[in-house]
Amino acid sequence: MNYYLKVLQNYTAFSGRARRSEYWYFVLFNMIFAITAMIIDNVLGTTFKMGYGVSLPYGYVYLLYILVVMIPSLAVAVRRLHDVGKSGWFFLIALIPIIGSIWLLVLLATDSIQGDNKYGSNPKEVIV
Repeated sequence: MNYYLKVLQNYTAFSGRARRSEYWYFVLFNMIFAITAMIIDNVLGTTFKMGYGVSLPYGYVYLLYILVVMIPSLAVAVRRLHDVGKSGWFFLIALIPIIGSIWLLVLLATDSIQGDNKYGSNPKEVIV
């Protein structure tokens, strides 16, 4: 939970590096809160109606939550890519159908580059 809060506090920091644990704990808690928002939408009856009695499983609470975490999510992904030595623009590789998403997932799961790189010092190394 601390990593989730750390990402939200650094929501405008697109520079620097983010550890794997910081990124993946943020993703985990983000999914939990998004599902919770969807459940709240269904309980409150604020889901989006499509017509003919069909409604989507999400609504206004979910939409508000997604809008709040959109920039922090992008920022932590960019910092994670910096940690493996890639530019933040590499995030756009996901636009390539199928292969791009798999490649991005592999990059986000790859271990940090040891030592300093052009994006900063390794967050795993403790400064004494």
